[in-house]
Amino acid sequence: MAGNWKMYKTPAETSTFFEKFRPLVAGSTHCEIVVSAPFTDLQTAVEAALSTRIQIGAQNLFWEKEGAFTGEISCPMIRSTGATHVLVGHSERRQYFGETDEAVLKKTLAALASDLTPIVCVGERLEQRESDDTELVLIEQFSKGIAGLEAKQFARIVIAYEPVWAIGTGKTATPEIAAEAHQMIRNEVQKRYGEDQAARMRILYGGSVKPENVKSLMAQPEIDGVLVGGASLDPVSFGSIVNY
Repeated sequence: MAGNWKMYKTPAETSTFFEKFRPLVAGSTHCEIVVSAPFTDLQTAVEAALSTRIQIGAQNLFWEKEGAFTGEISCPMIRSTGATHVLVGHSERRQYFGETDEAVLKKTLAALASDLTPIVCVGERLEQRESDDTELVLIEQFSKGIAGLEAKQFARIVIAYEPVWAIGTGKTATPEIAAEAHQMIRNEVQKRYGEDQAARMRILYGGSVKPENVKSLMAQPEIDGVLVGGASLDPVSFGSIVNY
């Protein structure tokens, strides 16, 4: 159960969030909990999550370890904060910053090399869904952005399906639509990495997940968890999603 804070919260607001959130999930042993915070909040979040089962992730990375790349953050920098996860290829990175599938693969490899767990995001835009191109888009994103991983590398990632048309719009893919897309992704995993790996792969759903719809989404066998945006900013809301 992962939260993505996007461009919200100062370190002080991060401390306040965890003061309220920690007791709400203290007994939540049924899942992994990850909060992906802005770079400026990572240290505060890691310290606030000490001695809990909550893990902290970054929202982006650059694939070089260091160098003349003004404004970028490397995997060793992220690791130095104590963070353990990182989002890769989020739809907003693709949409607003021109991130390509090739960049997604390079970032995923860099994350793995630094012992970070990448949550690799895939998903179609509204016009692609309306043109019945969802499967083609997912296949292309998988083949160019993920399938270049070796089997041992692939076993260490998490995939998040995020239909772009359902992110921040209030629209949510029905549980059936989400499950169908997850099955498309799992089929590609099976073709590339085999049946066992396809069965083990965790695929999260992201797209206007709320306390009101998480239970019906998680009732689908194909959905292994959720990547929550706006609803993860409130500790009570995110706590109720974790404890669905």
